[in-house]
Amino acid sequence: MNILLIGSGGREHALARSLSASALCDKLLIAPGNPGTAQHGTNVALDVTDHRAVIDFCRVMKVDFVVVGPEAPLVAGLVDDLTAAGIKAFGPSKAAAQLEGSKAFTKDLCAEFDIPTAAYRRFTDAEAAKAYIRGYGVPIVVKADGLAAGKGVVVATSFEEAEQAVDMMIGGGLGAAGAEVVIEAFLEGEEASFFALCDGTHAVPFGTAQDHKRVFDGDQGPNTGGMGAYSPAAVMTPELQARAMREIIEPTLAGMKARGTPYTGILYAGLMLTKDGPQLIEYNARLGDPETQVLLPRLKSDLVTALLAACDGVLNSISLQWSDQAALTVVMAARGYPGAVEKGSEIRGIDKAEALNDVIVFHAGTKQDGDRIVANGGRVLNVTALGRTISEAQTKAYEAVSQIVWPEGFCRKDIGWRAVEREES
Repeated sequence: MNILLIGSGGREHALARSLSASALCDKLLIAPGNPGTAQHGTNVALDVTDHRAVIDFCRVMKVDFVVVGPEAPLVAGLVDDLTAAGIKAFGPSKAAAQLEGSKAFTKDLCAEFDIPTAAYRRFTDAEAAKAYIRGYGVPIVVKADGLAAGKGVVVATSFEEAEQAVDMMIGGGLGAAGAEVVIEAFLEGEEASFFALCDGTHAVPFGTAQDHKRVFDGDQGPNTGGMGAYSPAAVMTPELQARAMREIIEPTLAGMKARGTPYTGILYAGLMLTKDGPQLIEYNARLGDPETQVLLPRLKSDLVTALLAACDGVLNSISLQWSDQAALTVVMAARGYPGAVEKGSEIRGIDKAEALNDVIVFHAGTKQDGDRIVANGGRVLNVTALGRTISEAQTKAYEAVSQIVWPEGFCRKDIGWRAVEREES
C-alpha cells in the first residue's frame, strides 16, 4: 500500500524507518519530512494545515493510509477530514484529540470517570488564579490549557514563580494556549511514560519509557520538549503496567466512548508513580518525541499491521512482540534551546556515528544544504543506541555523540541516570 506520513521531526524519522520496513508498505511519502525521513521514502512539499490539499494529494498519489505524527494536525481535525473523504487515517478524531489539546478537558474527564489524577481548578482570570494559589500553597503546578509545544507547564516552588507563570500564560505569553490555566496539586513520586494503542474499545500496551524534560544535567533548568529518553522504564513493573491499564487507560477509553467520542490512536499517558499508585499527569494523543525514538527500535512486530488493526477496531485480534534490548536516545540541540536559536550551522560526522554497532541517528531539526546537513531547529538530532541494558545503550549512545562534530550544539551528559543507578544497585 501507499502510505503518507505527516510530520517532520525525530518522531517522524523513527516512524518512517519502521513504516518503510513493513511488508505492507509499497511506497512511503512524508510531508514535509526531513533529511532523515528521505532515507526511507520520498519527502513532499505539502502544506499539512491545508486539509483539502492533503486530501487532493492522497487521491492523486493513490494513498491508501495516512499516519499523522504530530499533535497539531490531530487537534485541527485532519483525521476527521481524511476519513470523511474516504481515506483511512491513523490517529484520534478532533473531539478525541482534546485529551491533549485541552488539559481542562482531560481533568474534567478524570473527575467524571474516577481516573486518578492530581486535584485541580480551572481559571481564565489571573487574579482569581493567584488568589487560589496563595490560599493553597506551594509547590504547585501551573499548566496552560492548550498546546504549547511541551513548554506550557511550570512546577512552581514559590508564590512568585507561580504568579509569574499565571501572568505569562493568561497574559498571552503562549498565545491562545494560555487563555485558560489549570492549577494542579503537586504530586510526589517518579515520572514515567506509558503508551497504549487503542481502537476505540480495546487497548494494548505499547511500551514504557522515561524522558528528561529539563534542559541541563541533573534535571536543572527550564522544561523542554525532551532532552533524551530510554526504554523500557524498569520502574514500570508488570504490576504497575497492569494497574495503569486497569485504572487509567481503560476507564479513559470507556469514558470517551460513553461520551460519543471514541478514542482511536496512540494514547500516551504521562504518569506520576506516587505512594498511592500511578496517577495521570497528562495525556498526549500521539507518540512522544523523543520517546518514539526508543520505542520503535524495540518493536519487533509489523508497525503498519498494528496501526491498521487499531483503525479497523480489531486490536483484540493481535499481539505485539518487543525486543529484550534496551534503547536510549540523546537529544543534540542548538545552543540557546529552549529559547531562541540560530539556524544554519553545519553538522558533520553523522555517518561516523551511524557506522557504530546498534546506533541510529534520527534527524529532528535538520535541513539538506547541498551536500551538507545543517541545523534547522531547536532539537536537531536524536542519537539512539540499543544494548542489553540501559547502561550499555547509554555508553554506545555517548560514543556515537562523540563522533558528531557540531560546535554550535549541545546535549545533556546524564541521559538515563536513574536507570543506570537502578542497574548498578
